[in-house]
Amino acid sequence: MSKNVPRISEAEWEVMNILWKKSPQTANEVILALQDKIDWKPKTIRTMLDRLVQKNVVGVHKDQKVYTFFPLYSQDECQQAEAKSFIKRIYGGTLKSLLVQFMEEDSLTVEDINELKSILENSKKEKPATNKNK
Repeated sequence: MSKNVPRISEAEWEVMNILWKKSPQTANEVILALQDKIDWKPKTIRTMLDRLVQKNVVGVHKDQKVYTFFPLYSQDECQQAEAKSFIKRIYGGTLKSLLVQFMEEDSLTVEDINELKSILENSKKEKPATNKNK
């Protein structure tokens, strides 16, 4: 990932999910979409939109009478950044520790394990081998 994605709160993720589904949207469109899911006041949602704009996660088209909001990062970019942050904070940056914990707790099904093996095999095929001891 080439961009450094700013951290967003759990509540801000709700706003971003609305914008990822359809963009650009006015603040009122975001408010209507969120009020169907969450019992938040319109002012709260507007505050979150403003915060996301200040964090440079959301952009604003100001060339119209009504401002419209759009994401500056894809959902995939934000998910990758959040996953990396989580693994760094909780598992010291080691993905292996996370996987070991899941395996020890029997959280992974046989299908999950086979899917992970397939992903790892495909990853090995796509990436050239590197020597970490250089």
